Amino acid sequence: MKYVQFVNSVLKSIIQKENKLILFGQNINAASCLSGLTRGLGNVNNGPTINTQNSENTLVGVGFGLMLNNTSSIFFMKQMDFLLLGIDHLVNTYNIIRQKEPTASFTIFPINVDSGYEGPQSALNNFNDFCSIAGIDGYSFTNRKDTEQILSKYLVLPGFRILSPSQRLLQKDMLELKVLNKHSNLWYFQYEKGSAASIVCFNYSLPYGVTLHEELSRKNIHSSLFSVNSYSEFDYSDIIKDISKTKKLVLIDDSKSRNRVSDKFLNLVYKTCKLDKNIIIDRKYSEDQYFPRHDQLDIDYMAVAEQLSGKKIN
Repeated sequence: MKYVQFVNSVLKSIIQKENKLILFGQNINAASCLSGLTRGLGNVNNGPTINTQNSENTLVGVGFGLMLNNTSSIFFMKQMDFLLLGIDHLVNTYNIIRQKEPTASFTIFPINVDSGYEGPQSALNNFNDFCSIAGIDGYSFTNRKDTEQILSKYLVLPGFRILSPSQRLLQKDMLELKVLNKHSNLWYFQYEKGSAASIVCFNYSLPYGVTLHEELSRKNIHSSLFSVNSYSEFDYSDIIKDISKTKKLVLIDDSKSRNRVSDKFLNLVYKTCKLDKNIIIDRKYSEDQYFPRHDQLDIDYMAVAEQLSGKKIN
């Protein structure tokens, strides 16, 4: 099953249980339905499903207005780049609303365009920055388990948040993983446990972490694997505890943000852990990132294995 089909099925299962929920966004119930993400949601929704014009500042304001009037809604957005037009509402309007206990839900559901070859106005893989500038909750998800649990918990929970899938992953086969541990608020998930290294993934980088874990296992290097789904600081103590035992950290972050929650996490690691090896895999700034190009992280998995083992691997 393609991941987009699974996300769509989870959305349907949650939305059909709600009363008077308003769904809105450009072409969410017409044409491609955001490449299948929102297909059929209007058929199961017990409230209005509205195809809107492209006026994101107005539409973010509409969502907050509905929230103030005790009406829950979800704003589905074709790409996160468009949310730039709603920054004023995200910061200033929400600063007023957040002073009261919410009784309704407003969720913005933009697709994070990280698939590559999109050009300079369609590749804002900067989820960190939206959450940082507005001080709001945001969650990404990459596989069956975290998608089911995050959407079930937060999609229509009273209050406001941003939930965003990866365009790159939506068209791939769904990732099936077993969860060993998770934060009670689903801020992180742990998928593997090992003694030789700790792999901690941020943003949408978990598939890279899965590949790295598999490659290391083939070299008899057994690693722990975590994925951080939240874009707010939280209690990292369980992850830090694992790193303190392995003393070897591989941090992977495929975000384009200059201000990242992974940096704050890394500062805490440096303060609390004595590391034998520290490998950071992230994006390096280059001028060609503003032109249509691939958007993948280039990872030399063999080189990482050799750094962790401290010897040449054939």
